[in-house]
Amino acid sequence: MMPELIAWVLVLAVAAYACAGGTDYGAGFWDLLAGGAERGERPRRLIDHAMGPVWEANNVWLIFVMVIMWTGFPTTFEAVFAAMWLPLVLAAVGLVLRGAGFALRKPARRLTQRRFYGTVFAISSLVTPFFLGAVLGGIASGRVEVGTAASADAWANPTSVIAGLLAVAAAAFLGAVFLCSDARRFGAEDLVGYFRRRALTALGAIVVLALIGLPVTHSDARYVWEGLTGGLGLLLVLLAAVCALATAVLLARRSYRWCRYTSVASVALTVFAWGFAQRPYLLPTSLTVADAAGAPQTLRWLVIVTVVAIVLIGPALALLYWMDTHGELESLTDADTQAGRAPGDTL
Repeated sequence: MMPELIAWVLVLAVAAYACAGGTDYGAGFWDLLAGGAERGERPRRLIDHAMGPVWEANNVWLIFVMVIMWTGFPTTFEAVFAAMWLPLVLAAVGLVLRGAGFALRKPARRLTQRRFYGTVFAISSLVTPFFLGAVLGGIASGRVEVGTAASADAWANPTSVIAGLLAVAAAAFLGAVFLCSDARRFGAEDLVGYFRRRALTALGAIVVLALIGLPVTHSDARYVWEGLTGGLGLLLVLLAAVCALATAVLLARRSYRWCRYTSVASVALTVFAWGFAQRPYLLPTSLTVADAAGAPQTLRWLVIVTVVAIVLIGPALALLYWMDTHGELESLTDADTQAGRAPGDTL
């Protein structure tokens, strides 16, 4: 039972990162599409203000995923990183550049510098979730086995492309929903409707991609497709669809209090549906959870460390998110950083 318990902790961590980190990637996606310096100034300022207090903390979940994977399931870790080192490297580079671009954009004194760092931040916010989704698609389609050599087919295949696009669309959806609430909280009423329309557009893109993905996964990832269309996997997919529909209704009625929760639930339930669809495999259909698990004593210590981490870090993260959503945290302003347009800068 211990390997399966740790596997579900891994799925929970992936879901947490998809929801917490996804909102940041989504914000970067809308930053990319905000337009020129004048037209996109107010949406970008809102994105900076909303992301500032929490964007670094959200990456804790990614670290947690990595530690659980290489400690609890070293065989899986080796197989995935050997077969898909290229998309994982690109995702990691995007993650680093994204953080650097976001951190350096605000204190940059010259407009040209702000544009450069903002472009790096925005493009990386598109690249990273796509490649992470492509890796999950390659795993779900059964293209990764122990000893599989690195190849483009492992991650540049129909299932991986659909999964990567779905990851980008889901991040855009979460980011826009959260920014609706943030715009209302910060008193930017015109931006509430701005991001509400984008949230509904992103949800529509998810529906289209999901419909395209049905025949693709039927032929390309048959084991996972069967798990998603029957049993607990299907139940979770239906619950995710209900939560997504509820989010659309709440957005249409301009009721923003609960739409954060329903949007997060829709993405988290989808991740759990994928987890149930793969059972009992970590690498369908070649490596089961039991076969991939590390030594029993390692798993016991991993459970202890996980419990300690939840006890110590969980309340701190919960407090951070609560303070942020209730306006108790404020990001730095231009006056705080002494950032501004230097002489000679032009639009």
